[in-house]
Amino acid sequence: MAKKLYVGGISYSSTEDGLKDYFSQAGEVVSTAIITDKMTGRSKGFGFVEMSSDDEAAKAIEMFDGKEFDGRTLKVNEARPMERR
Repeated sequence: MAKKLYVGGISYSSTEDGLKDYFSQAGEVVSTAIITDKMTGRSKGFGFVEMSSDDEAAKAIEMFDGKEFDGRTLKVNEARPMERR
């Protein structure tokens, strides 16, 4: 089962392909998404990476949480369901 990770602190210049390449060091990346502002199209500085297994997701958290990517320090943890507003 795939595991979705929250990735915070993403540089505004980072791309989904760059994020996928970086996280592939920990295992197979199923998907990546950088969240953008609907009005401006600019990155909001966070996104999601979906790993192909729980073990790979745990490895990615261990490898990349607190590490630098594109000049910014990443915060990586297991994604939680979106809360109702």
